Amino acid sequence: MTSDRKHLQTALGLAAAGLPVLPLRRGKVPFGNCPACAQNACGGRPNMKDPGPCQCPAVCHAWAAATTDPAVITSPAWARAWHLAVAVAYHPGGAGLTVVDLDNPAAVAWARQNLPPTRTVPTTRGEHWIYMGAMRSVNGVREGVDIKSTMAYARWRGPGTGATTALPNTVRALAVKEPVRQAPHAVTVAALAGGGECRHRSPSYLERGIAMAEQRIADARSAVHSTVYRTFLAVLSTHGRCGCLTEDHIARLFTAAQTKGESPRHCADAWTNARAKLGL
Repeated sequence: MTSDRKHLQTALGLAAAGLPVLPLRRGKVPFGNCPACAQNACGGRPNMKDPGPCQCPAVCHAWAAATTDPAVITSPAWARAWHLAVAVAYHPGGAGLTVVDLDNPAAVAWARQNLPPTRTVPTTRGEHWIYMGAMRSVNGVREGVDIKSTMAYARWRGPGTGATTALPNTVRALAVKEPVRQAPHAVTVAALAGGGECRHRSPSYLERGIAMAEQRIADARSAVHSTVYRTFLAVLSTHGRCGCLTEDHIARLFTAAQTKGESPRHCADAWTNARAKLGL
């Protein structure tokens, strides 16, 4: 059996068992977006928690492409990806699972002392501990330990051994303390041309709009990139043509996005894509 056929059969078997799957290319990473979805110009891919505008049938948007639909998995749009695939991955959160990724022997030793036993899958450098229950994904909760669940993917390495047990509070607690992030970087984006005064109502209307946009981004629990894009789009659709947005307003929006984990480049891309969508 050829490798692409083997990966396809593995994916179909996992999908039938309820695991949303996707192919991984060389480097064991998801395939890049198609031209229509490049740099998230489409605004994101639909998923079960936060439907977006993208209806692309290709293997785009990383974990969000994962599916249990055999018609999609065997579709012509996915055929080339399977031909080039080097591995199969799955979206743990989409199956109601959490993977504790232990990346070295020290992390495995820590888990054996501190976490309840569950299904264990050996990896190249450590182990995956799989629990029943979904939670948010967080990398670097401690040295060599990542949590992969919602909005993440894990490489399929086999069924493992042991019974899958319920997600314990000891694992949930690992995500309570945010991993250390770098301070938001300043991103220079020129304010739009205009009179500098909000012609819709009053300066307080603009201030409320920016504050609401910051809060909307801060409240995002999933699909953060899509939320950032749509929030930028909403602000620009209201204030983009009157020119009342200053560089300070834009910096506030970018800071809110970076606080949720968006990179400076992704912020700039989302802003540029929102402007292009509105023809600004």
